[in-house]
Amino acid sequence: MKAYIDSEYMIEQLKMLLNTPSPSGYCGLIMSKLQEEVRRLGYTMTITNKGNGLISIPGADGSRTTALSAHVDTLGAMVRSIKEKGTLRMTYVGGYMMGSIENEYCVVHTRDGRTYDGTILTTKPSVHVFPDARELKREDAHMEVRLDELVGSKNDVEALGIRVGDFISFDPRLQVKQNGFIKSRHLDDKASVAAILGLLKLLCDQQLVPAVNVVILISTYEEVGHGAASLPEGIDELIAVDMGAMGDDLTATERQVSICAKDSSGPYDYRMTSKLIALAESQEIDYAVDIYPQYGSDASAALKGGADIRAALIGPAVHASHSMERTHVDAIVGTTALLTAYLLDPAER
Repeated sequence: MKAYIDSEYMIEQLKMLLNTPSPSGYCGLIMSKLQEEVRRLGYTMTITNKGNGLISIPGADGSRTTALSAHVDTLGAMVRSIKEKGTLRMTYVGGYMMGSIENEYCVVHTRDGRTYDGTILTTKPSVHVFPDARELKREDAHMEVRLDELVGSKNDVEALGIRVGDFISFDPRLQVKQNGFIKSRHLDDKASVAAILGLLKLLCDQQLVPAVNVVILISTYEEVGHGAASLPEGIDELIAVDMGAMGDDLTATERQVSICAKDSSGPYDYRMTSKLIALAESQEIDYAVDIYPQYGSDASAALKGGADIRAALIGPAVHASHSMERTHVDAIVGTTALLTAYLLDPAER
């Protein structure tokens, strides 16, 4: 099945996703683009009251439903306050190290639709001036946005239309290498969304019918913990498609599909996880099984929200998650291949 997966299509869609700002809570534009692409593939994506996307695909057995989830929201920030000198203090959106965004370019998005470029710096950004510049703790109180505008006061900034609560997105710094490596911010979880688009294209191009009904949920609040906290009625099982963690004693490489047996919310469903492992082996999909010690997914949110479902977690392995991330096209293709094998398999799970 991997031979029919259009990797070039997925990379092009990944570029579109990564270059569209979408910090948690600011996903209107990217959901509109995604809705149009899904329509072009021959499917319909409806938008829920919360802002998530839902795609329904009838299966051969209409008595069971498997859901897939991936999230399009990313890390980011918001304007916490405007300083008297004309810089902006930030507040986190999502969980990351402040040091990982130091010296990053960013964009401020006003509520009336204007955008302003800036740079995220410490409050003591020069070693030529501040003797403790190196030792300064990287935390939100010591970080600020320097706007690329002629501003020198709070009044100057407010005259631009910038207000407390405006969103701040980070430059993804996307690079696609000839050897297949893809490095960018926000591969968590836009690499998985690209894998799901590849799945939809494969189902459409090959006229494949899933073994059971399929519901695909694209969530917009995963990075803040409640993306898939509520699910449509009638879902029996959910596969969260999210980036695979790497590092320490975890075994996955960037070219592999990572199958998570347990994360901080507890073990994933034994039967589903075992089936995914068996399918990866029978389909010769390169994979690793790992434990993610400090991680939660949309499946975690659904279970904590009270959903009576079985749940599993897979995705392309990503190095340096929530920092300057990197994966490989092989991992994205492998994720699509494993999802396809699972959805086409008629065996009772």
